[in-house]
Amino acid sequence: MTEQERDLRARLVAAGVELVARDGVQALGLREIARQAGVSHGAPRRYFPTHRELLAAIARHGFGKLTDTMAGTDAMATTEGADPRARLGGLARAYLRFAAANPGMFELMFRHDLLEGSGAELRLTTLPLFRTFARLVAETRSLPPGAAADTTAAALWANLHGLAQLRAWGSLRLVTGGDDVEPLLRAALDAHLGPEQS
Repeated sequence: MTEQERDLRARLVAAGVELVARDGVQALGLREIARQAGVSHGAPRRYFPTHRELLAAIARHGFGKLTDTMAGTDAMATTEGADPRARLGGLARAYLRFAAANPGMFELMFRHDLLEGSGAELRLTTLPLFRTFARLVAETRSLPPGAAADTTAAALWANLHGLAQLRAWGSLRLVTGGDDVEPLLRAALDAHLGPEQS
């Protein structure tokens, strides 16, 4: 691939990133992405054979941002003897902050129905994040790494994702009277990890 082709691919992805941030997933039509990038409506097909491949490239950008956000949080708590539960709480808060700050991208990243068949292997990006969660769950609950830790980590992740989505839809406000997810996060951590030891 030539430098010019790489540049155009990058422009198309950047245009999609801008569109999803501004207008949400529904704005990510091929023509609209091409218009935003300042290219002909047929140009995306030359660099992304399917619409799903372009959407996956946009989602990959989001996963990179989420990984960076969570890695920065995790790195701050990697001192010797750091409490795994506190680290897990920090990662969970970073996940929820990312979701609140990037609602359109967050939705796209987890819309398997839109990304399936893209050939992007997005799980290679998400698996390390999940493995970090599972490792910290295992350490917190004194479990061996494996199925039990993975199941608990998946349940916790599903809980976090639900909190993020319900907050984005305004549903949490209806039942709690506000958008503060901290009490709900603490309850989720207690439910999946057991009460915090004082």
